Amino acid sequence: MTATAPHPGASPIRRPFTAAALAAALVSLVFGLLLAGAGPASAHAALTGSDPQDGAVVATAPKEVTLTFSEAIAVGDGSIRVLDPSSKRADTGAEPKDLSDGSTVRYGVELHSGLPDGTYTVAWKAISADSHPISGAFTFSIGAPSETTVALPSEEVGGGPVGTVYGIARYAAYAGFTLLVGGAAFVLGCWPRGASVRPVQRLVVRGWVTLTAATLVMLLLRNPYTGSGKFADAFDLDGLQAVLDTKPGAALVSRLLLLGAAALFIAVLFGTYARREDAVEKKDLTFGLAVGGGVVAAGIAATWAMSEHASTGIQAGIAMPVDVLHLLAVAAWLGGLVALLVALYRTPDIGSDAVRRFSRVAFGSVLVLAATGIYQSWRQVGSWSALTGTRYGQLLILKVALIAVMLAVAWFSRRWTGRLTDAAPGEAGKDDEAADPVGTAGDVDPARAAQLARQQAVLTATKKKRIRDADPERSGLRRSVLAEAAIAVVLLAVTTVLTSTEPGRTEVEAKGASTAPSAPAAGPVNLSMPFDTGGRNGKGTVRIDIDPGRTGSNELHVWVDGSDGKPMDVPELKVALTLEAQEIGPLPVVPDRLAEGHWSASGVQIPMAGEWKLDVTVRTSDIDQVTIDKNVKIG
Repeated sequence: MTATAPHPGASPIRRPFTAAALAAALVSLVFGLLLAGAGPASAHAALTGSDPQDGAVVATAPKEVTLTFSEAIAVGDGSIRVLDPSSKRADTGAEPKDLSDGSTVRYGVELHSGLPDGTYTVAWKAISADSHPISGAFTFSIGAPSETTVALPSEEVGGGPVGTVYGIARYAAYAGFTLLVGGAAFVLGCWPRGASVRPVQRLVVRGWVTLTAATLVMLLLRNPYTGSGKFADAFDLDGLQAVLDTKPGAALVSRLLLLGAAALFIAVLFGTYARREDAVEKKDLTFGLAVGGGVVAAGIAATWAMSEHASTGIQAGIAMPVDVLHLLAVAAWLGGLVALLVALYRTPDIGSDAVRRFSRVAFGSVLVLAATGIYQSWRQVGSWSALTGTRYGQLLILKVALIAVMLAVAWFSRRWTGRLTDAAPGEAGKDDEAADPVGTAGDVDPARAAQLARQQAVLTATKKKRIRDADPERSGLRRSVLAEAAIAVVLLAVTTVLTSTEPGRTEVEAKGASTAPSAPAAGPVNLSMPFDTGGRNGKGTVRIDIDPGRTGSNELHVWVDGSDGKPMDVPELKVALTLEAQEIGPLPVVPDRLAEGHWSASGVQIPMAGEWKLDVTVRTSDIDQVTIDKNVKIG
């Protein structure tokens, strides 16, 4: 039977600090700490290269600026802007061109012709394939560096108050999904009588309301979150339409539609199912609700899988269904745990059979979590260095540690479950009889009868609570489950932060692409650099030898081969050396033509050891030329 709450003014009994209050306080504390220390969402796609490179000094103005990313991105007008030293647009303003080839993701913008010498700023912003906004800026110089008046926003895209509210909505969405799915699964799979228990009903309904409200907030804030950062743009209809045309927007709308089906599921679960008395009919309805509810739950989980980490990177076709299983297992375990905690604290009706059934469900969920988690960890981390040397890897270690602690506490819960016994039949009836102080109220006026009924309800609830709290096994189980739930709140928060953190594999690859040396540390330098001027017969390879590859005088030889591998003569070839760390250069080198496709320069002075940037400009016609570069170690 459902425990009846005392009338607010009927009894001076003060209830102790409840599980719900403790959970709410813990949620506030954890999320507050996370949000206080969190900046904008970390980039999931990363800039791995550019042409010209960051800090490069090129002899002549390039025709375009290209940016290379670690994974697919979405760009639009103004996503890549090139600003001259006076802060005016140096690019043509057209939408970036998609120059991607195979697994290489590259975008470029054309520049105006006749750009003057000086330092230029490239500012870019985009949406990574896993729905998170990314942005950045770098500079390059034409001829020689100069002062620049460009003032870029200090706040990254996805930050500010809008980013904070969007982040809270993300946390709330995961929590709501966990309570909705886990609570409903607990009722159907472990405790069917819980469908008529008011505290459990409220838990599941609140999970639905939280998830629905958070999804609506994320949909409205999606445009300012990825763009202006202003709350007023949440109601910009053009911006909202643009959001609906994106993968994250489609996922949020799909989630809202599925939540409509979930509302119908809840109505049947706590209405028709709770009132059904016939065992056969209830069994058939249980099967139907389990199938229908499972489909809806998997669909809601898929809205995350199709728009976040799992949808991009390697093996996306496998990763998305694995992610759905992972989310469902999390919800069944953690959401069911909260439902069990509410049942243990708010009603004496739950029996040992229900607790044991949940124990088996939790064990199965942990097995699924282990299998899917190992795969996800390999996919998102990929190496020990990424596990220990990136924020994503460190958060993953923390998550594993929390799961280990939670499993240890769960072991104690299983021990209490083994000792748990149900109340003897008829005890509740005796309590009800003992709590009836008037017998029949036939001769009492209605007001007096209502007052006596309230008193009886208070006494009945108090006696049941006393009996429930006097059971040492049940009290021990409540404490251990409360500890599990507390750890689960922190675990859910860490998991949510993981979804807004750049995967370790991507971060390591991006760092490697930007810092990997292109030549041996010492001795003669041998380089091979492909080029493409964009014109007819404009593809080929430049091979360079620098001997002895040390400070002082060096011999430089350059060979140019066409796409067919044969020597290729070009109208113009220029070489320059820059030591960016010491702000030396560019030092121009004008080699002489020795033979077809072969140029040479002697006495090339390299004044200091270090990592030099070697720029080679190749012109294949009157209008087609390109500058390519590589870093070389001169010792």
